[in-house]
Amino acid sequence: METEPKAKLVLDHLDFFYGDRRVLRDVNLSIPENGIFAIFGPANSGTTTLLRALNRLSDLSTESRSTGRILLDGKDIRDPGQSVTELRRRIGMVFDVPVPLPMSIYDNLAYGPRRSGVRDRATLDAKVEDALRRSVLWDEVKDRLDAPATRLSGGQQQRLCIARILALEPEVIVLDRPCAALDPVSTGKIEESLQQLKERITIVIAPHSIQQTARVSDRAAFLLSGSLIEEGPTSRMFANPQDSRTSDYLTGRFG
Repeated sequence: METEPKAKLVLDHLDFFYGDRRVLRDVNLSIPENGIFAIFGPANSGTTTLLRALNRLSDLSTESRSTGRILLDGKDIRDPGQSVTELRRRIGMVFDVPVPLPMSIYDNLAYGPRRSGVRDRATLDAKVEDALRRSVLWDEVKDRLDAPATRLSGGQQQRLCIARILALEPEVIVLDRPCAALDPVSTGKIEESLQQLKERITIVIAPHSIQQTARVSDRAAFLLSGSLIEEGPTSRMFANPQDSRTSDYLTGRFG
């Protein structure tokens, strides 16, 4: 009998509001550790709100509020003793538009560790190289680490942003349509890096297309108007969806 994978994140009756608008509706979801979990749905389905709630970036809006719980390794991320700074180190987020810091490639990667107190050059060098290797960027930039990061191509900048988070040794990476503005070659590089990263890190992604959902994820969840419609192994969901709304969306009948 197959053993259920250990849950890294659990959403327990999560409701989310912006002002009087209810964006997420009683979402219950278990996200296993060390895999790629896709959350997909049409526009205004609540995927971005859900992703931002995972490391409390949604707190930045004064009009937002939520009920229910989000558990990381069994502990509520809204526990009064939970450091938001530490939470965002453990759960890093990558957005659809890459924003490299206005400094060198090396300093982009060393910025986080330095802020965490790392000063030893050999340690920083090792962290920078490891992060760039895991984001499949090392071979392309190893001979120009002192060059401005803004000179990188769009796809390279996105992988740099992933590497910048990896340098902080996160446990979870959340990606909101990271390939939406990239060409197929750059998209392929990022998807390659995600397949390598999932061996050690939990990855939660809102893919930019249904096709990417099928290509990269191990499990997936379909959201519609803020409600969780269906969740399960991606291969099963695409081959045999359990809900007609999932089937309609996957086959292009709406969305």
